[in-house]
Amino acid sequence: MANPFARARYVLSAHNYRQLPPDQGSEVAFAGRSNAGKSSALNALAQQNALARVSKTPGRTQQLVFFEVQPHRHLVDLPGYGYAKVPKDLQSHWQQFLDGYFSTRDALQGLVVIMDIRHPLKDYDRQMLGYAANRGIPAHAVLTKADKLSRGATANTLQAVRMELSRVFGDTVSVQAFSAESKQGVDELRAVVARWMGV
Repeated sequence: MANPFARARYVLSAHNYRQLPPDQGSEVAFAGRSNAGKSSALNALAQQNALARVSKTPGRTQQLVFFEVQPHRHLVDLPGYGYAKVPKDLQSHWQQFLDGYFSTRDALQGLVVIMDIRHPLKDYDRQMLGYAANRGIPAHAVLTKADKLSRGATANTLQAVRMELSRVFGDTVSVQAFSAESKQGVDELRAVVARWMGV
């Protein structure tokens, strides 16, 4: 089956509302703490090496970055948090921008939250999943770097995260293991995003 994301291309970066593309079609947003493997997951999804920049300096995504998959169909890379050494006023700007984006963006069809399988469900991850729940859109938790754990440890973490998310969010959040290195879970992620986006 052809990869619907193989022709994804960068179109714009938005630092405020005025810079967002028209609110039409469908979008799937990707969130993740710095160093969780978000850029690698986006690149694996699209089978492109440099669609999203894989940075040696975590936290480089400081805008909403839009990649066009088809006309009016976008993947959206959200600002990474964590190690990013950014001033407090910039952090509060992002917070307001993301609040507004999640509460008003009609095109937004789903949220993928990228987490390092060795350190899942940090405060930021829960906050982002909360945005999706409040908005009533589905979310998909992707536990990256599964190649760093044994199969048994991966299965145990997957089960624990599933139970916790089910307790907090009911059945609105799905969970999978993933590795950009070994390509584990790439097809599963692609299927989820394609379904939400309608491609």
